[in-house]
Amino acid sequence: MSKNIPFSGLWAVILGGSSGFGFATAEKLAREGMNVAALYRETSVTEKVLLEKFSKLASDNGVTILPYNINALNEDGRSKFLEKFSAENGLSNHKVKLLLHSIARGNLKPLAGTEGVSDVLSTEDIQFTTYAMSNSLLDWTRDILKAELFHPDARIIGLTSEGAHKYWDGYAAVSIAKASLESLAKYMAVEFAPFGLKTNLIQAGITDTSSLKMIPGSEKLLEIANTRNPMGRMTQPEDVANVIYLLCTDEAFWINGSIIHVDGGEHCR
Repeated sequence: MSKNIPFSGLWAVILGGSSGFGFATAEKLAREGMNVAALYRETSVTEKVLLEKFSKLASDNGVTILPYNINALNEDGRSKFLEKFSAENGLSNHKVKLLLHSIARGNLKPLAGTEGVSDVLSTEDIQFTTYAMSNSLLDWTRDILKAELFHPDARIIGLTSEGAHKYWDGYAAVSIAKASLESLAKYMAVEFAPFGLKTNLIQAGITDTSSLKMIPGSEKLLEIANTRNPMGRMTQPEDVANVIYLLCTDEAFWINGSIIHVDGGEHCR
């Protein structure tokens, strides 16, 4: 019996699917027979390379991968995606097994200016970052649910970070957003459960991604990651993708409202 049968005909909708955790998840789920709709924002140059990767991934694994270079953070973008997603693939209802929120867009500025630093976080910066990395998950969940696209046993997964609970330079807006996401996920786990949705968050260990490198002082985080992690290495995007896959299996049916550490025990130190 093929290992791909459990996910045959099912879909993952990945918000932020062009790199990092999102792309690694697309790779993993495609290898396990799940179709993927990947949303991202890329230039024409970088998208060309990405589309080639998606095409090869789909061909190698006999799945469909639909790329959408659209703004996932406004109502128009969501509406256009849902319209195209259904029309382009002739998609029947109740086939979206996973909604993964892997959007990393926000402002990395200090709260207070210091000598030589005048660009500080504004209220608008915090509001944008919180919507991009937290509240937008709710809008996407509601719209996909309204469109009757969710599988009867679907998964909603977001990504939080250790920075939600401790100080990192320049990380205030993202920390606020991640703390908000943790509260939001708790309420979503309860209120969307009657619709068959299980909502969980993953807290990955320090991972060498393009998003991490944008954080001021990220070099220090990367430097200590290997020595801090009891497994002797940093977390890789594939580590996180593997757990997202596990959460999509039937055996993960009873996991709801959890924050799952995927870090090799890094959070213990």
